[in-house]
Amino acid sequence: MLPAVTGRPDFAALVVRTDFGDEPAWRSLLAALSGPCGDGAVEADVHVVDDPAWSGAAVGDVIAAVSADEDLSVVFLADDTTMRDPEHALLAVAVVTRDECENDEEFATHSGSVRAVPAGIHEIHANLSIANLDFVDVVETARLDPAGVFRGF
Repeated sequence: MLPAVTGRPDFAALVVRTDFGDEPAWRSLLAALSGPCGDGAVEADVHVVDDPAWSGAAVGDVIAAVSADEDLSVVFLADDTTMRDPEHALLAVAVVTRDECENDEEFATHSGSVRAVPAGIHEIHANLSIANLDFVDVVETARLDPAGVFRGF
């Protein structure tokens, strides 16, 4: 069982490290996460979980572990793909289960995953947090990118 995530400020994006094999890549990702977001007028607010207990955690296990946070609509995983990717695109995963949705259509709108560059996670987190957009909007935006990565709205 994964440890509970505690101390996350309400408006902070949650980044969970699940790959611990490349420290230089991790430090590079942390630097990218602390940079300005959007047009640079907004300071990045990120809560990072850097605990080896999460090493190799499966997406479903992460969702189960963080779903107790009712204010959290998306979690960003720094997995092995993130660490190998030169842009460090994180795996953005909607925090929703089928049981929380009334039907399959609602679940399809609010669930899923997509890769997102570090500078893009703040837009995803903010828009989902205030229910300005649904996760399907994030996925559709990423589909416009040749690599299928969310880079911003």
